[in-house]
Amino acid sequence: MKTLITFVVVAVLAVISFNLFTFTVDETKTAVVRQFNRVVRVAEEPGLHFKVPFIQSVTYLEDRILNYDIQPHEILTSDQKRMVIDNYAIWRIEDPQRFLETTGGRLVGGQTKIDDIVYSDLNNILAKHTLDEIVSDQRTEYLQEVTELSRAKLLDGFGIMLIDVRIKRADLPTEIEQAVFSRMRSEREREAAKLRAEGEEQAREITSTADKDVEIIIADANKDAEKVRGEGDAQALAIYAEAYNQDPDFYRFWRTLESYRIAFASNTRIILSSDSDYLRYLESMLDQ
Repeated sequence: MKTLITFVVVAVLAVISFNLFTFTVDETKTAVVRQFNRVVRVAEEPGLHFKVPFIQSVTYLEDRILNYDIQPHEILTSDQKRMVIDNYAIWRIEDPQRFLETTGGRLVGGQTKIDDIVYSDLNNILAKHTLDEIVSDQRTEYLQEVTELSRAKLLDGFGIMLIDVRIKRADLPTEIEQAVFSRMRSEREREAAKLRAEGEEQAREITSTADKDVEIIIADANKDAEKVRGEGDAQALAIYAEAYNQDPDFYRFWRTLESYRIAFASNTRIILSSDSDYLRYLESMLDQ
């Protein structure tokens, strides 16, 4: 029984001694060892580390990338428009010793510093630009400028590495929101009317050009058709003349028969005198 008690006491003392002389650093943490409130060592490697009991204390700091949702603030643009900016910052602790000394190692303290500095720089930079510029694609450049400016201040002063600053939304105060929207709607309607008028003008120009081209094409086609028709008529007359010169009587007889065929093809009544030259061939056929 005494042996068991002794073993238990020794085990308890060993555990206590182990905890007094060692500390463990997690992969997501950084340990800052302080002696009489003075930083003597920073343990960044995960695993087991040693310390002097009762004299040295360990403060754990986050070693992960953190996201801070900055409180919405109101800014005044260069065209005297008030906006409520809701943004966030991505950051991490770069210098654990400086962060511990300036903020007490509390994340809330670091977030307060980020809030103050980022808002100040954001307000100074965005105040140089108009509302339309801020809500356009150019805001990415402005936020990059804010990030670089605030990063230097936070890193030098508090050991905080500011990775990025982004705007979640930018709203107008309620009392001027409707007025601004009305102005923007009027501008868009005016721009739409301008584009519509330009489009109609272009449509008229295209239609006029097309009509002119059509008239030219039709005129050229009629000219070519008249030319071809004239050439055909000339060739026909030449053929008729050649045929007539070869045998005038036969040609006259054949043309008369063609005339009979056409004239008597339908129920057509023709009244002629008996001595008409037109009936000469018909009478000769009837006599036979």
